[in-house]
Parts: sequence; structure tokens; C-alpha cells
Amino acid sequence: MSKTDNSKSKAPDALVNKKARFNFELGEIFEAGMVLTGSEVKSLREKKGNLTDAFAKVKRGEVFLENLQIPKYKNKGYSEHIEIRPRKLLLHKKEISLMEKAIKEKGLVLVAVKCYFKDNRRFKVQIAIAKPKKLYDKREDLQKKDAKIEIERAMKGRLRT
Repeated sequence: MSKTDNSKSKAPDALVNKKARFNFELGEIFEAGMVLTGSEVKSLREKKGNLTDAFAKVKRGEVFLENLQIPKYKNKGYSEHIEIRPRKLLLHKKEISLMEKAIKEKGLVLVAVKCYFKDNRRFKVQIAIAKPKKLYDKREDLQKKDAKIEIERAMKGRLRT
């Protein structure tokens, strides 16, 4: 049973921000709901959307997701939505205060990591408290990744002989 629950949250139809792990050191991750219009939900169900440059801001005790691009729904009727606009996130007050404290005191940022439909009903966003990486940190990560690939190739070749 637990395998099916894990596969739902790691569904291939999720929007993933691949640059987030490369450009930031991710800390605590929060799951939040999002206030959307009907045409936005329909567009997201068609697996359309771009999360690459999405980030969150805390304004007057509320959290808003900025730069999430949701293309217009092609079979729209009279209703139409704006592709890029601030979208309100639904979080508990304790989570919001923790995020606000991390941003002000430690100079961290809120980055959107993943968006998906939970149990095929509610649209959820994973937001991480993140620290921007320096250029040398990014180079180090790339070197580690290349070394890992080389080791895997060597082991694969060694197993064949």
C-alpha cells in the first residue's frame, strides 16, 4: 500500500523545478495548496506549466507564488486567466512565521520545487527554504556528478567482462 502512496506524490505528471537543486541548497520543504481559477486547473491537468523561475514571497502574513507560468487553456469558454500572476498559497500561520523568520534573519529565499495533484484532487506545491549556491559550489556539484558517472561506467564495464 505504501508504494502506491509514494508513487502518487512522485508522479511523472508533476511539474519539477530542476534548476532549484542546482542553484540552491534546499532546506526545509513545505507542502502548500494554491488558490487557482478553473481554467488554470484544467491547463495544469493537461500537464502544462513552467516552474523554472518560480519563487515565493511573504506579504502581510500571506505567501504568494510568483513567476509560475500556466498557459491559457485551449478549450476555454468565456473565462480566461492571466498566465503569470502572483498566486496565493495556503499554509498554516506557524509555517508562514517560520518562513518569514528564515527570510529576514538568515537571508534565505523560498523556492518552488515541485507542483502536483495530490490524490488526483488537490493541487499542491512544494516550497523549500533555500540558500543560494555560490559558483564554486555549483562547480563542485558538477564534478561530483561527473565522478559518479565515471565510477558507474567503470563498474558496468567491469561487470561485463
